[in-house]
Amino acid sequence: MSVLQIGSPAPEVTALLDDGTLLSLAELYAKGPLLVYFYPKSGTPGCTRQACNLRDNFALLAEQGLQVLGVSRDSVAAQTGFRAKQGLPFRLVADREGALGEAFGVERPTGNGYARSSFLIARGKVAWVQEKARPDTQAQDALRALEALGAK
Repeated sequence: MSVLQIGSPAPEVTALLDDGTLLSLAELYAKGPLLVYFYPKSGTPGCTRQACNLRDNFALLAEQGLQVLGVSRDSVAAQTGFRAKQGLPFRLVADREGALGEAFGVERPTGNGYARSSFLIARGKVAWVQEKARPDTQAQDALRALEALGAK
């Protein structure tokens, strides 16, 4: 499996959200730039830092028109609890079957969790890829990528 490359069409798959509803990624793409970030496991230290970095910078991300969607292989219940506990203003995907990870080509190096990876989708294409996303600077990295694209 290889990670999607810049310029690749964005995968148009359906995802199961933290509230148990289904979401078409194509609908999000139509609304503007989207950061899709994959993380190993809800509630672990690195994943919490990454989610909180995005939470703490969410107003700035939204101001720039950037949507955020977190993805892990955790259950709906685990995603719901993680989102509530951390006060996350963005949605999380419970990708138990791995369909979204497979569509983006994200590795699962240990256990069931995903490798920490981020993708910026703009105009229906992969515009930026960070294969080793940094938990403490995820929002800033994504904003720099968005600014470089002029994708607002």
